[in-house]
Amino acid sequence: MALTRFSLNIVKTSFKFSPSSAIRISSNQLLKPTVSQPSRMFTTSKVLSKEQVEELQKNPFFDKYAEKIAKLQKTNPEEFLDRLEAKSAKSQPDKPKDFSLPGAAKPSARDEMGKQKTLDKVMNMSLLADKTAEEIANIWNEHFASKDAVAAVIPVGTYKVMQERFKEFNTFLFPLPRDMGYEFTVVQFMGHEAHFTTLINYQAHKENAPECLSMVHYTELAEEKGIVLMVGEYDKDVLNPKEAKCLADQVEIYYSRPSQAKLDLLNKFTSSPQYFTHADLISEMNNIEIEAVPAVPAEQTN
Repeated sequence: MALTRFSLNIVKTSFKFSPSSAIRISSNQLLKPTVSQPSRMFTTSKVLSKEQVEELQKNPFFDKYAEKIAKLQKTNPEEFLDRLEAKSAKSQPDKPKDFSLPGAAKPSARDEMGKQKTLDKVMNMSLLADKTAEEIANIWNEHFASKDAVAAVIPVGTYKVMQERFKEFNTFLFPLPRDMGYEFTVVQFMGHEAHFTTLINYQAHKENAPECLSMVHYTELAEEKGIVLMVGEYDKDVLNPKEAKCLADQVEIYYSRPSQAKLDLLNKFTSSPQYFTHADLISEMNNIEIEAVPAVPAEQTN
């Protein structure tokens, strides 16, 4: 992980635009393709459980499509079961994961620490010239909506405020709701990047702790379009989509529009750790109503 070592006595919704107009260009033309995963070499036969049959029969459209379902089940049972499992998976809500155990240390990446990631590796910049900030925002958010990532489009004025606080409060701690309580996650800001690891991994491996979330802010469009594009990729074995978004939302709240209580926590953690308590951090977490606060449109920010 790209974390640097620090010593403390205490160590024991994101921005989005609301689409208002359709985009006439495919996002595939603008965003660079990602490498697809290889297909499975081995398959196993599947058997439809009694519970799955009962659930299927409860569907109000079962009688209408019973003949087609039976035909698919007979001619291509693998496809039939794949479709059924996909539907079942979609209907299951994301569950908070259990508390993390220390993972394996990552090799030092000092050679990568000074390299700034650039937007031209993600998007075809030449095709953005005639696009508005809102169109680019829609393309960006739509592209990452189907990936294991959180994405946001931040007004440049808001990002400038955040960047100043990134420098002032370089390291912080965020609580993450779990089944049996809260797990703490360490974040460190380096340039336009934010690197997260669980506290237990940081305690075990320091600067070589494995990351559970890595966020990059791309500023290439800040001057011309007035926006900064953010994407954060997360480890699915540690975080689910809602948990990754929860961490991204806390960064936005604490670093762009903190209440006085949250600002006090940032100051205590950084300058007076003897007065910082985890209980106060959890109390503030309980006060956050992320989804109720709308994003600030770019045109309202200088």
